[in-house]
Amino acid sequence: MDSIVIRFSAPFTLESNYCYLTTKNFKSNFLSSIPRTKSFNFKLENQTKGQNGVVFDESAYEAERLSLDAKARQSMAETSKREVEMGTEDDPKAWKWVIRKRVWDLMETRNFSQNPRPVHHRIPNFVGAAVAAKNLGGLEEFQVAGCVKVNPDSPQKQVRFLTLSGGKKLLTPQPRLRTGFFSVLESSMLSPSTINEACTSVGVAKYGRPIGLDEKIKVDLIVIGSVAVDPKTGARLGKGEGFAELEYGMLRYMGAIDDSTPVVTSVHDCQLVDDIPVEKLLIHDVPVDIICTPTQVIFTNTTIPKPQGIYWDKLSPEKLGQIRILRELKSRIERETGQKLPSSPSEKLPPTAQRKRR
Repeated sequence: MDSIVIRFSAPFTLESNYCYLTTKNFKSNFLSSIPRTKSFNFKLENQTKGQNGVVFDESAYEAERLSLDAKARQSMAETSKREVEMGTEDDPKAWKWVIRKRVWDLMETRNFSQNPRPVHHRIPNFVGAAVAAKNLGGLEEFQVAGCVKVNPDSPQKQVRFLTLSGGKKLLTPQPRLRTGFFSVLESSMLSPSTINEACTSVGVAKYGRPIGLDEKIKVDLIVIGSVAVDPKTGARLGKGEGFAELEYGMLRYMGAIDDSTPVVTSVHDCQLVDDIPVEKLLIHDVPVDIICTPTQVIFTNTTIPKPQGIYWDKLSPEKLGQIRILRELKSRIERETGQKLPSSPSEKLPPTAQRKRR
């Protein structure tokens, strides 16, 4: 086969593993001038085949993720400012933003957080996250678990690595559930050289097997990120979007978890607080059973009830509009029960990715 080097406005490389370039305009304007006996093969850089042979554009996925994350953080910043200004009497969630901001400010001021920074409106990628993950990996609850659900945030990347390298099944949600539901990864899907990549958001999308609501799966341990957590009560605050609660509720609906499924978080010691008012927690807030920091492991013996499912009256129409899997679940329940489920008042939300209707 003959080959030729051509300069394009988009990056191309010639490789032995290739896909055919079939752009219509290119064929009509260029290929018509090439003798038909010749064959040209190109591969778009950063495009690889993921699970099920689907071409996955890593650069496009990461660029979109970063853009949407930035917009989401801006929206959360506006929400926190608005709710704090309204005060606790007008908004029962304002106190949460006060605690979050105190922790975020402390971590920034004392450099307790690694990149990405600034740490505000994120699950902090705290200094010592790998050590905390090692402590988590030493838990009996982790060692006996066959399937571990781990959040997709940066500070829990090492937990995801320990899960896969330990031969366990890893269940990870798509970031903000924006492009799907959960992805399952197993060490048998990966090579030693790809396990580390599979622990990233791009790697999960590239190597993971997407699952739906009818997947028969048992989750033995849940690992979630936190902004602040009370070691005496197990009360926890996330970054304020509520996705950990939604993921927990959907797993309850699927029968994948129950009240006995341990919930663990890994945080910096400065994220331990003692002023989360348990009486002000909402019914869908998820408490934690175990806290792992770089210096200690804490069993909270929490008495806070765990959520029993999705609380539809807490979900706005905008939130449902963003998350296809939630719309599917709502429609299914309404069909099965013959009753329309409630929803909360409207709210302003960050934009999400464009999705194809199914």
